[in-house]
Amino acid sequence: MGMAPEEAPRVAPVRPGPSLEVVALLGIPEVRPGDDLDALLLDALAATPGVLPLRDGDVLVVTQKVVSKAEGAIVDLEGIEPRPEAVEFANAADRDPRQVEVVLREARRVVRMEKGVLITETPHGFICANGGVDASNVGPHSGSVVTLLPVDPDASAARMRAAIRARHGVDVPVVISDSFGRPWRWGIVDVAIGVSGLLPIENLRGSPDRDGRIMKSTVRAVADELASAAELALGKTAGRPAALIRGAAFTRGDGAIRDALMPAAWDLFR
Repeated sequence: MGMAPEEAPRVAPVRPGPSLEVVALLGIPEVRPGDDLDALLLDALAATPGVLPLRDGDVLVVTQKVVSKAEGAIVDLEGIEPRPEAVEFANAADRDPRQVEVVLREARRVVRMEKGVLITETPHGFICANGGVDASNVGPHSGSVVTLLPVDPDASAARMRAAIRARHGVDVPVVISDSFGRPWRWGIVDVAIGVSGLLPIENLRGSPDRDGRIMKSTVRAVADELASAAELALGKTAGRPAALIRGAAFTRGDGAIRDALMPAAWDLFR
């Protein structure tokens, strides 16, 4: 269970600049299982004009899809035998029953299966559509394979952060992002599913606003904001899976994505 927002420590805040720059990294090829993603990202940092030298306060955002592919978090649907429940749901929703079966296998808990929507809780604690199982943008085998979420997105982010620090001597926090839907609103938004080097939330409760009034409920979803900002430059079909953000406000620290998850006792919609 993640820490409640009031328990999150604050260390080394990075103040916002007068402008925010988001630069999609260039030259990252189609990623395949076993590829050295750290090396590909380092090459892309060097190949993208205006990125180097890295600066204190830069943040790297990398999309889940390339992390999953590099780490081999992929399932070939050809070998999947769906259970009757998956077949029934898939037929009613015009979906692939094999993909539904993979979602059910990966689920810690099925939250809802209704109106063609399958919402589950993943082993990480994320509650999202299809448990993060995705058939889009998976490369040449699209349609016959799906990607799963990385087993430990925080560890994936930490490895990339360490590789950048070793090459450039700058501690650049890393955010792993993925697209989630939102209750009560249409559309998907990129959010953070893994972090290293920053606190994913900033608790402003107890702090004064500009008028001196004490804020009582403001908890800023910093890592999610960074993920969403990056997605505006990356897009969904342009083949750009990573972006550098420069000029954002965040707090350095040994944060973990579990710190951003709502504890079950606080969840009013269970």
